[in-house]
Amino acid sequence: MPFNHKPQKFNASINTVEIGCGDKAITLGGEKTFPFYTFDAPLENAPKIGVEISDMGLEGAPAGVVAYYGEGASYAEMAKKAAAMEGADFVCLKLEGGDPNGENKSIDELIEVVKEVGEAIDVPLVVEGCKNVEKDSELLPKVAEALQGKNVLILSAREENYKAVGASAGLAYQQKVGAESAVDINLAKQLNVVTTQLGVAPKSIVMNVGSAAVGYGFEYVVSTMDRIKAAALSQGDAMLQMPIITPVADECWSVKEAMASEADMPAWGPAEERGIKMEIATAAAVLASGSDAVLLKHPQSVATISKMIKELA
Repeated sequence: MPFNHKPQKFNASINTVEIGCGDKAITLGGEKTFPFYTFDAPLENAPKIGVEISDMGLEGAPAGVVAYYGEGASYAEMAKKAAAMEGADFVCLKLEGGDPNGENKSIDELIEVVKEVGEAIDVPLVVEGCKNVEKDSELLPKVAEALQGKNVLILSAREENYKAVGASAGLAYQQKVGAESAVDINLAKQLNVVTTQLGVAPKSIVMNVGSAAVGYGFEYVVSTMDRIKAAALSQGDAMLQMPIITPVADECWSVKEAMASEADMPAWGPAEERGIKMEIATAAAVLASGSDAVLLKHPQSVATISKMIKELA
């Protein structure tokens, strides 16, 4: 008896959010079915890959990453090479040096980095703060101002500072807003609700619902993304129909499997190879769970995930 496939169809879809300008602009979201379910409906916009660079330069970066950019590369040179990386769709600048508990770089110093990177590339740009709520409340509005007209995505507006970040990025300077929550569907929805009540259009919001490296409580990430996509599509929940972006590199290169030296863990093999495998496995898993974009660091990871997306899409 022949198999009769009955496509699962939904009346709802994920919002489309455009980042960047001109021919290089990218569109996140738009799907009307579950991740890579192309047997149910065409994939409107394939997931995108962003290459993460930092205001800290190549400090502490894996050898393969240093080799790709070259020792002593300027911010502009790093940005251009990140944009040209095989499989890259956009660049993500992480301003980790602004952390008051770390380098505590001044806002003026960080804005100079932002301007240098913004002027060096014509691909879409995502800017991530330093993860300190108070500093980001001051920093990210300045970033949104400095990049006026470039249609960038500002990561991230959180429960504690969504008013400052949302009002500047999403309203005053017409940028896209990243709404960051901590692996919880209710928190993700609530942040979207209050951000839209602020006046930010739903189609100007991208969700960062949190992540973890595979093996580190990753089942919570999978279940959260699954529930968000199911509610968005099958229940038509407008406050969960924003596309999802996931900072994978942040998680994967900071776990023991990627950091422990070969001398300490000889049975594990070279540390860099472990980090690449962690990054690839995590990125593949979050894309299969519903993420519309991932942020990666290593050229090998970017090329591998790009190939996976093309073959599945």
